[in-house]
Amino acid sequence: MQTNITTKAAESDDEAMLAVFERLALEAGRVIMEIFHGQVAVEHKPDSSPVTEADRASERLILAGLRAAFPGIPCVAEEEASAGIEAPELGRAFFLVDPLDGTREFVNGNADFTVNIALIRDGAPEIGVVYAPCSGRFFSGRPGLAEAIALSGDGTIAGRHRISVREGQVPLTIVASRSHRTPETDAYIRQVEAAEIVSVGSSLKFCLVAAGEADVYPRFGRTMEWDTAAGDAVLRAAGGETVTRGGEPLTYGKRNQLDDVDFANPSFVAMGRVSGAPGF
Repeated sequence: MQTNITTKAAESDDEAMLAVFERLALEAGRVIMEIFHGQVAVEHKPDSSPVTEADRASERLILAGLRAAFPGIPCVAEEEASAGIEAPELGRAFFLVDPLDGTREFVNGNADFTVNIALIRDGAPEIGVVYAPCSGRFFSGRPGLAEAIALSGDGTIAGRHRISVREGQVPLTIVASRSHRTPETDAYIRQVEAAEIVSVGSSLKFCLVAAGEADVYPRFGRTMEWDTAAGDAVLRAAGGETVTRGGEPLTYGKRNQLDDVDFANPSFVAMGRVSGAPGF
């Protein structure tokens, strides 16, 4: 009996946290769209990647909301990291925030950019939301439950339905990066005979696999944990997995890495229930 009570309490806590994530993502999306429809000024970070006021305004809103609602949980966010603000000490749980994933898409007027908020527990992404304010596509995930969220005309939540990964289709549908394709990614794709390839930006790639609209998302080359955590949380909640070259689950909270900077990801493949996808 005590175990059931504890489990229900944990589920209730996760559901309450997810509600905060969803509210903040919608609020951040409204701020982003105001800037998107105006004059977008583009700056560049030390690594030459673009950044706009939409990135910064979205991050300020999300971090203020998370820190007010959950003052005991550390936050790691892309723009703070890029500005040289040292990440806090991380315990068993921490937040990862990408306030505008797909800034290149945003700057170019494409619709695939997203707002991403995730909770990491013990190195795994357990709660996450991915919101694409241009298209209105909205996904959420917590342990045992992934959902696609429908929005009304005024941008409020109108409904939701459960999603899950599908059995691998023939041909397999592969989602790949629009802005960051690498020769290694292309070589992987060529291994999959008769694959249908869908090019899409940002963390929506994870969500298309989670929703059973695609089968595999390979990513070779640099990503950061805030790029992947929210989409990965949705995918895992939907029954999928994200694995590294060694076949191990992609982990989060990576610091003091010998061959890369803090929070950098290795190459990975995210997938649904696929038996015929090639390995690395």
